[in-house]
Amino acid sequence: MTDTSIDKKPDGDGLAARFPTAYSILFLLIIVVAALTWIIPAGQYDRAMNDEVGREIAVPGTYQTVEANPQGFVDVMLAPVAGFYDPDSYAANAIDVALFVLLLGGFLGVVNATKAIDTGIQTAMVRLKGREIWMIPILMSLFALGGTTYGMAEETLAFYALLIPVVIAAGYDSVTGVAIILIGAGIGTLGSTINPFATVIASNAAGIPFTQGMALRLVILLGGLVICIAYVMRYASRVKADPVRSVVAGQRDSDRQFFLNDADVDVIEPQLSGIQKLVLVLFFATFAVMIWGVSSQGWWMARMGALFFGMAIVVGLVARMGEKKLTTAFVDGAKDLLGVALVIGLARGIVVIMEQGLIADTILNSAADSLGGLPEIAFINLMLWIEIGMSFLVPSSSGLAVLSMPILAPLGDFAGVGRDLVVTAYQSASGLVNLITPTSAVVIGGLAIGRVSFDRWVVFVWPLLLILVVFISAGISLAAIL
Repeated sequence: MTDTSIDKKPDGDGLAARFPTAYSILFLLIIVVAALTWIIPAGQYDRAMNDEVGREIAVPGTYQTVEANPQGFVDVMLAPVAGFYDPDSYAANAIDVALFVLLLGGFLGVVNATKAIDTGIQTAMVRLKGREIWMIPILMSLFALGGTTYGMAEETLAFYALLIPVVIAAGYDSVTGVAIILIGAGIGTLGSTINPFATVIASNAAGIPFTQGMALRLVILLGGLVICIAYVMRYASRVKADPVRSVVAGQRDSDRQFFLNDADVDVIEPQLSGIQKLVLVLFFATFAVMIWGVSSQGWWMARMGALFFGMAIVVGLVARMGEKKLTTAFVDGAKDLLGVALVIGLARGIVVIMEQGLIADTILNSAADSLGGLPEIAFINLMLWIEIGMSFLVPSSSGLAVLSMPILAPLGDFAGVGRDLVVTAYQSASGLVNLITPTSAVVIGGLAIGRVSFDRWVVFVWPLLLILVVFISAGISLAAIL
């Protein structure tokens, strides 16, 4: 692998060549949000510490207008930098995610230098021939399990470079690989059950046990997963039968060259050397340790980054690379993902501008006012759409929960709608938006690693989003009247 530049190759119809890159889209959004701080009145809720949530949350009924703080040229230019480390944010800092991505890139660079992955992919494809399609439901179910239990999101960035070459070698396209990971983990987060960063923190902020509403969330999780698996399998089958039907058909050859290094996987089964087999064992063991650490030991980006850094050294020693070759491979690998790290800061810069401009609480207060006096079905569906809109501004599920639930959940009491249903509407909205929003580092970072331009992803995913909206709306509407 030598380059992960976003939107580098145009698609066959030339649309990607005319569509702005992810960098430009995100910077334009920063400008748009900055312009809104000159139009939308500034306001704030009082905030009080909530021990169960572990953060300060808004106090209902305390909204008041405050002195405006419109964001100007200097603020816009500083936003991408502040996006990396802003300490007063609803969302987690982005610098740890960006550094993790660079360390991951270094690890992948060292592993790729051994040729173990290339040879392993060829071996796997020979043995899986004719049964490749079953990778999709199995892997999507596993990623969904991670999403519903511990909010698997940033952690998925480590899997794109591992999975996409396998998917392409199987005859599919890079969009299929991205979809397996992004939609798989995304539908799990959308249908969160015990996810502490969505369901648990939102329920605590709403003043209810997180177990309330579990049955509906399980229905949304399992039904949504079936819908998503069927959608991705149908697309993958069509692409394999006719590659021209791929939404990135114009870059098929360049993707194969990039991810497979022009490997011919259809001739004979290659032979892995003893060292390459050991490297592959270490490679997969690294991801297994990462999953264990995140799911049971409370690891976050610093420890995950340290794991990949340390394992890069171990792989280099096992492969007998020598100091110069090892460091060169590591630096080159980190360089490959530098664009992804920059995108993460740009995406967070949008949230920084909104928060510094003091318009987030004003938007929330207007949403609360619009919900008053509505019947149950109208209330819960408007709640869903309000949370969808706010998710574009606050892509962090925990940040959105802390911001919105203390204000919006109590409104359900007056509409005759349970607070647990309000929580379900919130997490469904957040999960939907985080399959497509350009303000999410997970979305833009995953697309960048997969070399899928944002406009091509929209072309692929929008029909699925419509299906999911209808499915979720039907579920919460039925629950509201029962």
